[in-house]
Parts: sequence; C-alpha cells; structure tokens
Amino acid sequence: MSEQDTVDQYWMKEALIEAAKGRALNEVPVGAVVVFNGEIIGRGYNQPISGCNPVAHAEVLALQEAAAALKNYRLVDCELFVTLEPCTMCAGAIIHSRVKRVVFGAYEPKAGALVSQSRVLELPYMNYKVAMTEGVLEQECSEIISGFFRDRRAVKKAAKQSLRCC
Repeated sequence: MSEQDTVDQYWMKEALIEAAKGRALNEVPVGAVVVFNGEIIGRGYNQPISGCNPVAHAEVLALQEAAAALKNYRLVDCELFVTLEPCTMCAGAIIHSRVKRVVFGAYEPKAGALVSQSRVLELPYMNYKVAMTEGVLEQECSEIISGFFRDRRAVKKAAKQSLRCC
C-alpha cells in the first residue's frame, strides 16, 4: 500500500464519520470532507430530508463550508473525499468549485455520475478537469449504505406485519 493510499483511507474514515451523522438523522448515510493542506476545512452529510433542501447532499454542504473557510468559491488546491460516488448535481458542483481531486468509496450503480452511469468529469466541454480516485474503503462505504437500506426495509416489513389482523 502506498503512502497516498494510506492518506486517502485516513480522510475517507473522516467522511464515514460524517455519513454516520446522517444515518443518525435517518438520512441516506453519505458523508464528505474537503481537505486543504492536510486539514479538513469542510464537512458534510446528507440532509435533504431533515433540512427540507433538495440540494443538501454531503458533497455540496462540504464544498460550501470549505468555500466559506477559504473565502473563495474556487477550491483549486483542495481534495473532496465522499463515501458514495457523486450524482450529476454533485459532479457539477465539484467541477465548478475547481477541486483538485475527488475521492469516493462506494459505487452508485443507479445514479453515479463519475463512472457508474455517466462520466461527467470527462465530458470534453467541461472547462476544468478534476482528478479522480475511486473505490477507497469501498467495502466500508458500501456497508453503511446497504445496512441503512436493509434496516429500513426491515422496519417497513415489521410495520406491515403489525397491521395484520388475527
């Protein structure tokens, strides 16, 4: 394992901590951190339900906090670590924020916009190119998501069974 792999895993564990915060609020547990010069300057976890905000994805919130910390919407020398492959909206925010690199853990086969369903970062008309590293702590990142949905299905099943009569 290279030194870069070790560093990436360290920051991804921080993103997993953020994902757990979302899970505690019954949000889909996705977490993100923005790192600049070896420090976290932005954190976020999914909050669209609790925040009544359709754009309150972990990545967007982490990017907003980082931009406020730097007092600049351009995050040129920053890296974004996120537990789940970003969607199209978040991929656009990543490009517009000018992060140097995005690192994600789990793949999102239904709506992933970096490799799974589309490759937004590679579109030739995008005016900024973002480096990407995929699959960092993939198993841990996948488990927090799949565990959340497994638990949610179990609760729904139990609720249906409790409605049955004799």
